[in-house]
This record gives sequence, structure tokens and C-alpha cells, in this order.
Amino acid sequence: MGTEVIASLEQVRRLQVEPDRRFYSARHEEIASGATTDVYFVRTYEILKELGKIDTVVTAEIFPRRPGIICGVNEVLALLQDRKVTIYGLPEGSPFAPKEVVMRIQGPYSEFGLFETTLLGMLASSSGWATAAREIREAAADHPFVCFGARHVHPAVAPVMERAAIVGGADGASCILAAKLAGRDPQGTVPHAVFLIIGDTVEGALAYDRLMPPDAKRTILIDTFKDEAEEALRVAEALGPALAGVRLDTPSERGGVTPELVREVRYRLDKAGYHHVGIFVSGGLTPERIRTLIEAGADAFGVGSYISGAAPIDMTMDIKEVDGRPVAKRGRLPGVVANPRLVQLK
Repeated sequence: MGTEVIASLEQVRRLQVEPDRRFYSARHEEIASGATTDVYFVRTYEILKELGKIDTVVTAEIFPRRPGIICGVNEVLALLQDRKVTIYGLPEGSPFAPKEVVMRIQGPYSEFGLFETTLLGMLASSSGWATAAREIREAAADHPFVCFGARHVHPAVAPVMERAAIVGGADGASCILAAKLAGRDPQGTVPHAVFLIIGDTVEGALAYDRLMPPDAKRTILIDTFKDEAEEALRVAEALGPALAGVRLDTPSERGGVTPELVREVRYRLDKAGYHHVGIFVSGGLTPERIRTLIEAGADAFGVGSYISGAAPIDMTMDIKEVDGRPVAKRGRLPGVVANPRLVQLK
């Protein structure tokens, strides 16, 4: 069946972590083995095996505590792909309501019970990120936005987070692996470092235009050295029709990107005849700020911390049937909860 599963306390005891292990993140085979689950599920396996009940057929249902967008479904399916279970669920990217059943798993408890921690974590984190991205999508309407959140999370989960953002509605991701996992090309131009090292915004813009491939959008940062409105005109004059846009990323120390700043840059570009130059904004964006900046003339956005910092959506898994008999813990209704939106996924 592939990777050996850690299903006993003796296996837990024997599990050794290499002293020269390079990173703390779990490898794929460790996730598949159950090494990232809570130890109390291994204790459960020990007890049920001793009682001859480990292969009892059960039905388990998963539901969220608050509304959102489901994501992480594909990883759950990959986790259980070799297990003898039947899975019904909402398709990736579907909206859900509080306490709505988003997934139902049926089969011998031995086939999936150990992985409760793992699969709930997959759904909780990814759904939180996808939900935040959907909130940005709704605020941005038809204006493009790219996820810039990789720098805010551990690199082991950065691709998961930015892929979830795309599921939630982002037009792209800057993290290379995240974009590739979503079947996209990574998006982004260059950071302030280029201009600081070169020493001038226009020189940096000209170098970018000369050296980058034709399909790389000429969107240039204009807040490194001088007044943004002044730099916007200098860059527009230097690149002419090749300039796709200017990027505003003014730090909070200078007040951040305000609607007034966007409005002035847009006015001055239009006044000089550069109507084709868009305004791309990044830095501490929220849905509320995006709506205001669109009214001021912003065209596209790079969003990081609002998505990467989104709280996971708490998911709960309850056993609702044992050998076909309706059961439930106190406070919950016994038996499966009907949800016609579920489709068979496995």
C-alpha cells in the first residue's frame, strides 16, 4: 500500500529524527505515514486492535465552524488515495456555510482514523487562505490581483498557501512552486533591491526593459527614491509605449499608498498622455482599502499578509455511524446529515 503507516506506540517509540535534519517541515512520506498526526489516534488504534474492533466500518463527517471556501480537498484525496474508503465532499473552491457537512468518509476505521489530524489540518489551513482570497476577489471585482504572501509563512507551506489563494480567486502567485502547482506561470517584476543597487529608478527600468523577455510585463516600482508622481512621469517618458504600469508600494513610514496618492499619479499620467499606463498597488492591502483605491484609479493589486495571515477555519470530524447504526457524541445529532451538494470524490 506504499508508505508504512505508524499505527502502534512501538512504531512511535522507534521513530528517529535525523540529528542533521536540514529543515523542520514534514516530508511527503512522513505525512503519508501518519507521523504528523496526534499520538492519541495511535493510542486509539492500539485499543481497538486489542479489542478486535479496528476494522469496524464507520461513517465520519467533517464540518466547519464558520463560512468560507473549501480548499485542501485534493490533498485529502491524495492522502487517502490508497485507502479503502469512499469519500463524498464539496468540490475544491466551493462555498460552504457554518456547520455544513463538507466531507463524508465511509470505510473501516483502520483505513482513515489515524489521519484525522492531518486531513483536518489540510482543510482548515487551505480553506482559511482561500476564503481570504475570495474576500479580496470580491473587493477587487474584475481588477486583477496576485498573491504576494510567501514571505509571511514558512517556505514548506508557502506553495500550499498561494495555491489556495488561486483557488479562492487570485489571478496568480509570485511563489514559483505555488504557481507551477496551480498550472500557472509565477508573476512579479523586481524588488526595490534592484533600484537601490543601480541607484536610479529610470536606469533600473531601462535595464529591466532591455534584459527581460518580451512577455514580462514592464511594471516598474516608483517609490524607491523620489516622489511617486515624479518618478511615474520619468519612467513613462523613458519607456513610452512599452511601459505597462507603475507599482506603488510606499511604506507605512511615509503614510503608505493612499487614495490621494493614487489619484495624483493617475491624474499626472493622464495629463501627460500616458493613459495606457496602469497603477499596480501593493503593501498591507485589505478588501476595504482595495475598494477605496479602485475608486481612486488603481488597476491591479499585490496582496500578501491579508491572505497569508488568515486564520484557519476550524474543522471538526465526527463519527456519525458505526456498522450502519446512527451514533453521535453528546450535543450532536446521530446519523449522517443530508447535504445534496456533496459529490462522490473517491
